[in-house]
Amino acid sequence: MKNPAFAVALSAVLSTSFMATAHADKLDDIIGSGKLRCAVTLDFPPMGFRDASNAPAGFDVDYCNDLAKILGVDAEVVETPFPDRIPALISGRADVIVASTSDTLERAKTVGLTVPYFAFQMVVLTRDNTGINSFDDIKGKALGNTSGTFEAIALEGDVKKWGSGTFRAYQSQSDTLLAVAQGHIDATVVTNTVAAATIKSGKYKNLKIAGNAPYTIDFVSLGAKRNEYGLLNYLNLFVNQQVRSGRYKELFVKWVGTEIPPTDLTVPRVYY
Repeated sequence: MKNPAFAVALSAVLSTSFMATAHADKLDDIIGSGKLRCAVTLDFPPMGFRDASNAPAGFDVDYCNDLAKILGVDAEVVETPFPDRIPALISGRADVIVASTSDTLERAKTVGLTVPYFAFQMVVLTRDNTGINSFDDIKGKALGNTSGTFEAIALEGDVKKWGSGTFRAYQSQSDTLLAVAQGHIDATVVTNTVAAATIKSGKYKNLKIAGNAPYTIDFVSLGAKRNEYGLLNYLNLFVNQQVRSGRYKELFVKWVGTEIPPTDLTVPRVYY
């Protein structure tokens, strides 16, 4: 006579095994498809932009290509404005986010974030005729920034705290820079990399850097869906290997034009 309890237990084990087999990890799916789709913001030079031939270029683009090469698949850049980075991932239009995404605890409620792969210092960007020479000088001024970015959230918070001046959100980095150059706003806060690349480009003749903004270092991460543990573990190791192999330094010098800051990607006395 068969043992009913044993039969039930065996059925449960077999069902679990079948479900585990049927549900492949996202990492396996990417490798099996032969394609890695990276959500990248292309109006954020030197991290992501379009070159003279209109092809995607920049640090984040190279980072996506490096990841695809290691996985043995082709890279596909999914152009994604800052506000659409997480929606692109959640909706399935992209497999990973490689778009200078700040590792905030609020974002981590929605998307899985890796250890930092880049870090930004914030600076004030203004015109040379505004009389603004430091962060303190922007109080009470007309300010703006790119919606959804770390610096936009911080700057808008300061404007509200000061109780003076105005803040306007823009949909893209290009719109924000144009607003400053054309006088729609007096200043903005951007990353040191954006400021340097913008001034170096010569596109806007009247812009200048007016000192650092007193914001914390902006650590940015790669992103994947929260439940894709295998993929997130792989991405963490990939970031680690990029640093250990010297590739991170190579890309930093190539796109930023300076050596890596000594405290980059680290939080003192914290294992990150």
